[in-house]
Amino acid sequence: MPGPVGWIFRNHFHKNRHQTDTADPFCCCGWYFNGNIFCIKWRPALKKYEHIIWDWNGTLIDDAWLCVEILNEILNQYDKHPVTLEQYRMDFGFPVKSYYEHVGFDFNVESFETIAEEYHAIYDQRCFECKLQEGVVAVLEGFAGKGLTQSVLSACQQKRLEEMIAYYGIGGYFTKLFGLDDHYANGKVEKGLQLLSKLNISPENVLLIGDTLHDHEVAEAIGADCVLVPFGHHCLEKLRQMPAIIIDPLSDALTMPGIPRG
Repeated sequence: MPGPVGWIFRNHFHKNRHQTDTADPFCCCGWYFNGNIFCIKWRPALKKYEHIIWDWNGTLIDDAWLCVEILNEILNQYDKHPVTLEQYRMDFGFPVKSYYEHVGFDFNVESFETIAEEYHAIYDQRCFECKLQEGVVAVLEGFAGKGLTQSVLSACQQKRLEEMIAYYGIGGYFTKLFGLDDHYANGKVEKGLQLLSKLNISPENVLLIGDTLHDHEVAEAIGADCVLVPFGHHCLEKLRQMPAIIIDPLSDALTMPGIPRG
């Protein structure tokens, strides 16, 4: 068996759906590693989450495929090579300007602001082609039924975020919707701190659910816990670069340690 439990935990692995309870004063959870199941102490059983902060793009809404299609349309306009969905999910990151440079844009020659506006003009036209991720409504309902409040923290522009949440009919599940003020997607840490200040909840009682390494960085910056899903804008291999809990399917979030049973 390779190494102690702490070493195994740092190497990130998928949650096993067979969770267990014990008489131990800590909540325990089963995990797979090389075909074996291990029990890892995570947090005191008396500590409970009160609030869920959701990422939007890639976590609640399945839009990575659309983002790649739009990106390739823009790349073609500027005579640059297209990217595949697989490449995108491995290489994408924040700030988005750095990712655009990675795929070939030279902002000493081209205007990032112009490209970002062109991108989002197309996204605004096509975003309602996307569907919610599988099981989203049931999970939102499940958390609400357990008495947890929920909010959205997104790199999406605020007005577009509000319009999309309303279109998909899930606005009633959220107490706050926090998007960005522009289309440039520099990151969410500042907005995350603003959101937390509005919630009046201790960060240790907040769980952030996202799909990128940046979501994990945001959670660390605001003092919240984090779980990531591997079906959004970052693939599983990319997510394993961080010491993060990874769940799949999304419904596994409802049975995590710290989530009320009710």
